[in-house]
Amino acid sequence: MQRTLILGYGNFDRQDDGVAWHVLAEVARRLGRAVPDSPDEEFTLEAGAPDDGANDFLFELQLTPELAETLAEYERVCFVDAHTGAVANDVNVVQIAAEFQASPLTHHLTPQSLLSFVQALYNARPEAILVSVRGYQFGFERTLSPMTAELAQQAADTIVKWVLDTDL
Repeated sequence: MQRTLILGYGNFDRQDDGVAWHVLAEVARRLGRAVPDSPDEEFTLEAGAPDDGANDFLFELQLTPELAETLAEYERVCFVDAHTGAVANDVNVVQIAAEFQASPLTHHLTPQSLLSFVQALYNARPEAILVSVRGYQFGFERTLSPMTAELAQQAADTIVKWVLDTDL
């Protein structure tokens, strides 16, 4: 089994923007991981569960260049994020590759740009996908809107299939 990182990012305190945390939690449950009480804590194995050493989970507020070192340790990476509807599919899955994308925003780093750092700095080229989930409400809450909560389950289905190398 290839070493895989499932990396979610978004603002957990802004309702659907934090959908990645909820998706990671569901995928972790399905793969026998304990789910932490807070996005600030690490995902661990359930007591007595075998550690296959293949799947790790990480949740961040945003992507940063420092994550390149972490990503270089994996053969596969699944990025999970929210989108606001500019994407055609409510749960969108795309293969992505290293490609630096300049941004006029100083605090915006795309998964493709992060992969370009991984390639340039560590000569690593993990296979990568981006799973984005439609968000509908972005208030100051930690719970998902009902529509996005349903989509989060679909995203978890997709990611589990990808992790287990079954057809998407």
